[in-house]
Amino acid sequence: MQQFTRQEKLKHLFGFPVIIASLGYFVDIYDLLLFGIVRIPSLNDMGLEADTVGTMILNYQMVGLVLGGIIWGIFGDKKGRLSVLFGSIIVYSLANIACGFLPQMDFADKGVIYAWLRFIAGIGLAGELGAGITLVSETLPKELRAIGTSIVAGFGVLGAVVAQFTVELAGSWTTAYFIGGGLGLMLLVLRISVAESGMFKIVKENSSIKRGDFLAFFTQKKLFVKYIKCILIGVPIWYCIGILVFMANQFAPEMGITSIDPGKAIMWTYISTSVGDFSCGFISQALHSRKRTILYMLLFTFVGVALLLFSGNKTENMYYFYCGWIGLGCGFWAMFVTVSAEQFGTNMRSTATTSVPNMVRGTVPIMLVGFDYLKQNNTVIFSAAIIGLIAFSLGIYATLTISETHNKHMDFVE
Repeated sequence: MQQFTRQEKLKHLFGFPVIIASLGYFVDIYDLLLFGIVRIPSLNDMGLEADTVGTMILNYQMVGLVLGGIIWGIFGDKKGRLSVLFGSIIVYSLANIACGFLPQMDFADKGVIYAWLRFIAGIGLAGELGAGITLVSETLPKELRAIGTSIVAGFGVLGAVVAQFTVELAGSWTTAYFIGGGLGLMLLVLRISVAESGMFKIVKENSSIKRGDFLAFFTQKKLFVKYIKCILIGVPIWYCIGILVFMANQFAPEMGITSIDPGKAIMWTYISTSVGDFSCGFISQALHSRKRTILYMLLFTFVGVALLLFSGNKTENMYYFYCGWIGLGCGFWAMFVTVSAEQFGTNMRSTATTSVPNMVRGTVPIMLVGFDYLKQNNTVIFSAAIIGLIAFSLGIYATLTISETHNKHMDFVE
């Protein structure tokens, strides 16, 4: 294993690719979770039903993320990692600015307009994390890869915290959308100086290597198994965010709580997720294992979910406490995306790394449909528990059976 001095480590870990990817993911998370934070006030202001219409809009956004993950992933392997970093940020920044003008849009049903704008934003938001993690993974030495991607995610998820404070300080959900779009366009200027991945350049020069073949994940058994397992590892994270956090207000009556603010639930979840993401890279280095790190985090999160759902009546602050617990456990998000990048060759890496986390996000509408169906004949808590048990069972199985990638060389093709 190559040894680095402290100065060399800092030079790699705080180089331009890591900084730009971190800032990009920060803006991405701000814009991605902003709807979850302003869902109730924005829909109430426009005279729309917060839960029913809000679920529809969230589903549109998540479907946009799935579609965008495929589009940007293929684009990243065919045209380059930087093309995604530029294109995606333009799309979601403009869509978020448009969301700020929703009160003035009287030419159609505002719920439908809102849903389509979040769909477009979802397409743009899908490209940010995968392209950033791919670029950082291919730029950093393998000994520092996990720490570098943890820095990207650990700093990036703080965008959710800033989004909550922005809404509170601005006093207007429309202003929060304008700020998010403006931050994205400002970041676009900084990206001009970022260099393309050297690994990608080498593969691009070889015309015999097929790049960005998304269908190969479904036509080649070996790739299919790896791809599905990567997705399943991340599903418990978005079960926690999509149901327990985004829909936090629905749990209040059964837990004896007067009200729960989903925006605050998101904020406390992501404060802890930032700590978890920062820690995960160092834990992985200490354990010399990506798999064990993810497994321990999954089990820790599962305990938090069980206590949240079944430890009896709570106060509002107690609910936020458990959101913090769950958020800390969900801090393996960066590690999970890094594992996805390490599983696949350079000619398929962007396609996998960009589409996998968005496929995970795309399971939220499926889980919400199951959640709403179960609620017809069961309590909210029991319904959430059934969906959670399925999500965690699949995630733990995939973690135990996927190949270990700690210190794996990434200069290979499929």
